[in-house]
Amino acid sequence: MRAAPTPGSSNDTPTNSNSVGHALQLVRETVPPMHPGGRPFVLGGAVATFLLRKVSKRLGLLAGLGTVATAAFFREPKRVAPPRTGIAVASADGLVSLIERAVPPPELGLPATPRMRVSVFLSVFDVHVQRVPADGRIAKVAYRPGKFLSADLDKASEDNERNSVLLHTDDGHELVVVQIAGLVARRIVCQVAEGDTVATADTYGLIRFGSRVDLYLPEGSRVLVAKGQRTIGGETPIAELPSTSDGPAPSPEG
Repeated sequence: MRAAPTPGSSNDTPTNSNSVGHALQLVRETVPPMHPGGRPFVLGGAVATFLLRKVSKRLGLLAGLGTVATAAFFREPKRVAPPRTGIAVASADGLVSLIERAVPPPELGLPATPRMRVSVFLSVFDVHVQRVPADGRIAKVAYRPGKFLSADLDKASEDNERNSVLLHTDDGHELVVVQIAGLVARRIVCQVAEGDTVATADTYGLIRFGSRVDLYLPEGSRVLVAKGQRTIGGETPIAELPSTSDGPAPSPEG
């Protein structure tokens, strides 16, 4: 008869290893990674924490808490796009603040014809990376300096610093996503360039410390969100896009 393994024997190792591996996996799934744009701020906070702790434990603790909060601000959680075609998903986490018709930013060179626009306001507690709303190719990227009004104001779309992206989707649509700086935001990061091929829910940019993201939809789209609703970037369907069976997809050259 085979003897039972004694506690602490080598037969227990696989179980213990599996338990540790499972615990580490849970940690990775619970604590999202940090966007590279936040690393200099977190590193600076860590250095300040170390130095202040030598002066005062209380100051060191406050600096440490600030560093942790900064790391949380720059979090970049994994997102899974809906298994559905013919839609545009949210480009940002936040609150739907406006749903209205508006003319796209003139720096993109598009016709001055109003389109349906869905605006999402990001507080300092929201995830601040921006996501691609649909599969496609970047046709144009245009940055424009401006003011730093509160991002929840109507005129923020026209007056504030912004970065606009024109996306030609794989199914023949034209989407415009605009990153808009807010009252305390002082830096817009855009990681895509003209000609890049992108996929739904890919991270394409970052706005630091409070902001807004506008999504301009093609004519005939059916908006699926309501004002006051919260969105999850890369996952929440914003609109059903119109059928393109009667016409070819636009080329990246326009």
